[in-house]
Amino acid sequence: MNITATLSDFAVAPVRGEAALAMMRLSLMDWAACGIAGKAEPVARILRDMVLTEAGVPQASLFGGGRVPARAAALVNGATSHALDYDDTHFGHIGHPSVAVIPAALAVAERTGADGAAFLDACLVGVELSIRVGMWLGRAHYQTGFHQTATAGAFGAAAAAGRLLGLDAQAMAHALGLAATRAAGLKSQFGTMGKPYNAGIAAATGVEVALLAAAGFVANPQGLEAAQGFGQTHAGAAEAGALRGLGTDWRFETVSHKFHACCHGTHASLEALLTIREQAGEAPDRVEITTHPRWMSVCNIAEPATGLEAKFSYRMTAAMVLADVDTGAMASFSDAICRDPALVSLRDRVFVQTDDTLPETAARVVIRAGNRIAEASHDLDAPLSLDRRAAKLRAKAAALIGTDPAARLVAATGAETLDPAALAALLSRG
Repeated sequence: MNITATLSDFAVAPVRGEAALAMMRLSLMDWAACGIAGKAEPVARILRDMVLTEAGVPQASLFGGGRVPARAAALVNGATSHALDYDDTHFGHIGHPSVAVIPAALAVAERTGADGAAFLDACLVGVELSIRVGMWLGRAHYQTGFHQTATAGAFGAAAAAGRLLGLDAQAMAHALGLAATRAAGLKSQFGTMGKPYNAGIAAATGVEVALLAAAGFVANPQGLEAAQGFGQTHAGAAEAGALRGLGTDWRFETVSHKFHACCHGTHASLEALLTIREQAGEAPDRVEITTHPRWMSVCNIAEPATGLEAKFSYRMTAAMVLADVDTGAMASFSDAICRDPALVSLRDRVFVQTDDTLPETAARVVIRAGNRIAEASHDLDAPLSLDRRAAKLRAKAAALIGTDPAARLVAATGAETLDPAALAALLSRG
């Protein structure tokens, strides 16, 4: 199979997937709320100041205000929306699809004046393509140290931007080929500003390569799968079946949304702890978390020193839940909390172990307190109805940005005639 040709044909084809589009609207609302809430984060301020200082043609809007060239807007908005690490995740490839794809799509939609239907279709095509590329690259790519949000995400961003620019399948293949030589991002940046920056890089790459392809730029149209191509040089596994059902079976329908403001890898254990923490008493003797070994290199910082590091710590997030600290509140993750003696004492009673028979989306917890033992399990793949998910995301948005701004955002993303320009205006005003 010519992988890039299959992806290119999908990227320019009509979209048929009402359930997937409904999920895309929810992720669009969630993405925007996360970006508005993250606009004052240091990584957001630094990048926004940089592109505003550089100036340029005012083509697209920024979280926090200002208009800059589309590529620069994608960079800033990608990083800003991932700054809080509170956006959606897909476990098919362990990546955050929306933060790489939506900023690219929105920047190009503003630049071209695309309507809401075209914008939403481009977003869905982009996130789906990023998931499928990530699945094709496989776990070896991720375990080697590549950040799938950034690497697979760059291909999704290119597809979304290219679709809005009207690329045909041949030009789309060139855009994806260029993405193969530009995509980048390392897991070694986790716990620093480099992680959200990775998302911005992917979004900006997508806009750049799509614009170049639209101008006639020629690349190796098999840059993803060719000898010495991206897959071969980036520990890609070329997973058979990763593209099966493309265009009819929408993997994005199984996207996970965050309801804790920390790494998604910790969420199953936190949900399990929430069901039994009352049985722990004030001072459990020992807390055991069992998770898939895949997460050991992602969110197992044993002794976090900063709020950012705490987001990637099974032990600290577990201690927070046990101490009734709200892990859904951004303010909970601070440098000071990592030094709190009571929380550090709880943290040091948490022990993390692995079981490779567990799904990557699941965790088991055991709390031992004297003669009492409490046990619970949770799997993030457990079904959650669209209505229930929407209600939880509306509550999350209100908590992040306030009731009135959240209501405006819900109305804008849920409108039958979604208007990209109106959405961009909401991002600018926050």
